[in-house]
Amino acid sequence: MSIQIILSLVLIGILAGILSGLVGVGGGVIMVPLLVLLLGFSQHQAQGTSLAVLVVPVTAVAVYSYYKEGYIDWRYAAIIAVFFVIGGYFGSKIAIGLDQRMLKKIFGVILLLIAGKMLLEK
Repeated sequence: MSIQIILSLVLIGILAGILSGLVGVGGGVIMVPLLVLLLGFSQHQAQGTSLAVLVVPVTAVAVYSYYKEGYIDWRYAAIIAVFFVIGGYFGSKIAIGLDQRMLKKIFGVILLLIAGKMLLEK
């Protein structure tokens, strides 16, 4: 592994970590595009790698900071987590069957829709 690749991976990790703690995004919104743009990953590789990073409790320290301030509703988090696992399973099965170009388009449209909603809401 070259030093350029290692530095790119460090940059992706730092940016994803900072933005995850700051605004709750990191995996899909930061890691996936940067893995594609900086390292030439396919959309499938980027999404799979992003999900693999999240298998370990990478957000535990950030969660603890929010918990200390009283900003976590554990009941809601538990319900979302259970169904996130189920949704993640089915979503991955669908994504694997899609062409990379279509997957990139779906990913981009979802980001645009979310960004537009957040930018235009009062």
